[in-house]
Amino acid sequence: MKLDVLAIAAHPDDIELSCAATVAKLVRKNFKVGILDLTEGELGTRGSRSLRRKEASDAAKILGVHVRENLYLHDGNIEVNQTNVKKVIHIIRHYQPALLLFPHWLERHPDHEHAHTLCREAWFYSGLEKIETKYKGKRQEPFRPKKYFHFMQKYEFTPSFIVDVSDVYEVKKASLMAFESQFYNPKSKERETILSSKLFLESIYARDRHFGSLINVEYGEGFYSIEPLGVGSFFSLLM
Repeated sequence: MKLDVLAIAAHPDDIELSCAATVAKLVRKNFKVGILDLTEGELGTRGSRSLRRKEASDAAKILGVHVRENLYLHDGNIEVNQTNVKKVIHIIRHYQPALLLFPHWLERHPDHEHAHTLCREAWFYSGLEKIETKYKGKRQEPFRPKKYFHFMQKYEFTPSFIVDVSDVYEVKKASLMAFESQFYNPKSKERETILSSKLFLESIYARDRHFGSLINVEYGEGFYSIEPLGVGSFFSLLM
């Protein structure tokens, strides 16, 4: 299957927290979208490996993505090395997305910063013919996505653009609720974390409202582009 967009993140629930509404909007517009989780989030204080796997699957169904894969790298130890870069290249060449979404380079969680570097290197090297990878014994052709954009996690940045996600925001909320083990649950007996506090998800919703207000809509998700973005006309920018 050839994808239009592949969103890559360090942990299950990272995509849901950062750009799930944009993913849902792309799916609604009939683009083929996939998610790649680099780890299973097994170091998370709450939940378990198997539970988080189920939650990720449930969230993927809610978002309507065409595929969700896991690279099974070690949570807390996403190494940027040739082996791991090749693993991401393998996925990129297999699905041949036109666009990648992955974390910004400056983040609170080291895994997120390492995920950024891993994705950026894989994006570049996936286009080099002399780096060989195989799928089911057949040599993969070199392929480099046309663009990549960074999504926002803990640390905010000034977005290059903001996507109006007002019409699909309830889908984002529903996808987050699929991760019941991670977020506020007064019935849970597990140790409380930043994510499980009552205010955490409210802060995510408030931030999306803030970015929405900057473009005069209810909800918005911000992205950063390292390269200038071209438009065919000033009127392409009018909403």
